[in-house]
Amino acid sequence: MRELIIDLDAIVHNFKTMQSKTSALILPVIKADAYGHGMVEVARVLEDAGCGGFAVADNAEALKLRDAGITAALLSWLHDPADDFVEAVARDVDLGIANIEQLSRAQHAAEASGEIAHVHLKIDTGLGRNGSTVSEWLALVEATKSAVATGKVMVIGIFSHLSSTSESDDRAQIEKFKNALQVAKDAGLEFELAHLTASDGSLAYPDAHFDMIRVGIAMYGLDPFSTNRAAEFGLRPAMTAKTVVVQTKRVPAGQGVSYGYLHRTAGETTLALIPVGYAEGLPRNATGKAEVSINGKRYRLQSRVAMDQFVLDVGDDDVKVGDEVIIFGDPASGAPSVDDLAAACDTINYEIVTRIGGRFKRVYLGAAK
Repeated sequence: MRELIIDLDAIVHNFKTMQSKTSALILPVIKADAYGHGMVEVARVLEDAGCGGFAVADNAEALKLRDAGITAALLSWLHDPADDFVEAVARDVDLGIANIEQLSRAQHAAEASGEIAHVHLKIDTGLGRNGSTVSEWLALVEATKSAVATGKVMVIGIFSHLSSTSESDDRAQIEKFKNALQVAKDAGLEFELAHLTASDGSLAYPDAHFDMIRVGIAMYGLDPFSTNRAAEFGLRPAMTAKTVVVQTKRVPAGQGVSYGYLHRTAGETTLALIPVGYAEGLPRNATGKAEVSINGKRYRLQSRVAMDQFVLDVGDDDVKVGDEVIIFGDPASGAPSVDDLAAACDTINYEIVTRIGGRFKRVYLGAAK
């Protein structure tokens, strides 16, 4: 009675749309279970569509993909200090390297596994998260050159990440990234790929695509942080969250509804019980602000979102048990969008789709299934 409909054809469409907008390679980001869409299923359909590689956050995610039979290149960059990298290197996972300590672990893993460690060096150009500082960059580059000389390390790429704070901030980061690439080249370090932009930067700065772009939220047809709108670029939302009405009842005026009686009925009316709550990832602070759709009409969540359910006041409308309830979907169909729900909850669409789950069941649609 609770379903997340995942349109795999939409994801393939978005991949091909992004391909059409650049001469760079496309690296879909499928971390966090493909932003809630299902990492293995998304990887399989995109690999079948000709995608040559994927980005994930950590090695556990990468190894799950290998276990599922994904053979495309994989890049991970958020590392457990206790991970010796041996299994990752043995199973051909590219490692994002932020410092000399991580580089050393990658080299030792290569020696232990008998394989070559494939690495992407990360430079922090201003986001302030992981990656080498500018002051440490040359030392990391020189240490990498020495590791490459052993025959146990190969540099696949150099990368960074924009903050999406403002165009001026992003442009400053782009210049720092170019400088970091030049430092590596001047030092004689050979690498195949430079990549900087994620979804937002890839849409905003075509001149900063370098050799490859990482596409996360846009792969799922959703808007990135800025004023760039996915629909304006021809991208289609891939996820619809839906359920059904499980009970209706007629109640008199003055009936309090759900915890705290945030809503009391103004007159005789029908209440409809919806079996989705914060255990499914519907934020509790959607109360009073978010809307859902039944039979093409929107209803506000006037009463408190509880763990398992919420109640709608549907007035005298012909709402029955079993009627479909759209929590969010493709706004082109008239349904509330992920962005509508995110705005109502004072958050971003990324958080909504990656946290939606609980007792929802994923259902995959599309020829690529």
